[in-house]
Amino acid sequence: MAALGTGAKAPEIELRTTDGKPFLLSEELARGPVVLAFFKVSCPTCQYALPFLERLYKAYASKGVTLVGVSQNDAKDTAAFAREFGITFPILLDDTHAYPASNAYGLTNVPTIFWVAQDGEIEISSVGWVKADFESINRRMAEAGKIAPASVFQRGEDVRDFRAG
Repeated sequence: MAALGTGAKAPEIELRTTDGKPFLLSEELARGPVVLAFFKVSCPTCQYALPFLERLYKAYASKGVTLVGVSQNDAKDTAAFAREFGITFPILLDDTHAYPASNAYGLTNVPTIFWVAQDGEIEISSVGWVKADFESINRRMAEAGKIAPASVFQRGEDVRDFRAG
């Protein structure tokens, strides 16, 4: 089964953050769109992609969009990953025995990133690193915050168009 695609209804997620706070997708959607970034700490493409998502998080903090990671690892390994790669956005912990959130979203590869509109519809479903999808998420975050899109790629930086997950 492939990851849920564009147009699908986003399944409810009820998980806890690495610091123990509850997260319920429907509650976050009541405030605005949500970006869900599923990852595994050992995944090289996740290690590549999540620092770019951190830049989006910093650029649009408090601008009407929730961005969260969904880790397929335990709290200890996830915390070490966040420290190593400078991730400060909230990270949810998917149960490492049953993976209820990952399975509900049909994950077969990570990273997989979803833009979930406020009405609960998945409007972007991106598997691996797809620069065009990242740029679309950047634009949508800017639109939601009613500001100009952030420049998240640095001059001279090697940013690939695609990297398989």
